[in-house]
Amino acid sequence: MSQSIQTPPVRQRTVFSADGTAISYQTMGAGPGLIVLGGALRTSEDYLPLASVLARSFTVYLVERRGRGASGPQGSQYALRKEVEDLLAVQAETGARLAFGHSYGGLVTLETARSFQLFDRIAVYEPGVPCAPVPTGWMAPYRERLAAGDPYGAFVHFIRGSDGAPAFMTKLPYWYLRMALRVGFRGPSWQRMRPLLEANLAEHEQIAAQQGRLTEFANVTTSVLLLCGGRSSRAHRAEFAMLRDTLPNATLEILDGLNHLGPSERKPASVVAERALAFFL
Repeated sequence: MSQSIQTPPVRQRTVFSADGTAISYQTMGAGPGLIVLGGALRTSEDYLPLASVLARSFTVYLVERRGRGASGPQGSQYALRKEVEDLLAVQAETGARLAFGHSYGGLVTLETARSFQLFDRIAVYEPGVPCAPVPTGWMAPYRERLAAGDPYGAFVHFIRGSDGAPAFMTKLPYWYLRMALRVGFRGPSWQRMRPLLEANLAEHEQIAAQQGRLTEFANVTTSVLLLCGGRSSRAHRAEFAMLRDTLPNATLEILDGLNHLGPSERKPASVVAERALAFFL
């Protein structure tokens, strides 16, 4: 099915956030409004397969988060609240009452819903709401490698230290993994990801800053579908269960065979989209 996904006609729009930053978004499909917000190290292009399936039943507003593409920069005063303001601006412009967020985009969506009763239903896939201590030891060497003009070296520190990579990768020597990435990771995915490495650090610093705030998300009264991948670690699945128990009106579902990147990868995206459709319709 995923190979036959056709992207519907897309219209580009721009709205201005509270601080004047331009936020670009793509509109496709027809029906009730649904905002899609992606994760770290991803652009809106990565979510086109997901959005295309959702657009069969909804008018989808696929947001290019700040620091990406046609949207403005993160800015020197970057914080999670800036992303909330961006989402508020898109929602005010479109009137959308449904939202889907992946990873960091899921954190932004839930943080927005915590304070503003704007959405009737929300689906999030492995949202970046910290339910356990957040690893931060990788951040200083990551920043140093970026400053030295070594994006592969920085990325190695991220995948080995951020607790998101497969266990076997964390055991590989730093020099070996860096060399392997330089040789084998050069395609379109890397070309989209490389300009986002600085934004990635800022976003993960914001995730770490939310440590200890889990109970505050009990203020999200909207109906929430919480999705996670069956290939994600048992510890991470346990954290999403904690989040489900915190949210007053949430259901947790595990999608077999998928990992954290499910919504942004072409084949798994259709699985995620179909489950979200069943929840939203």
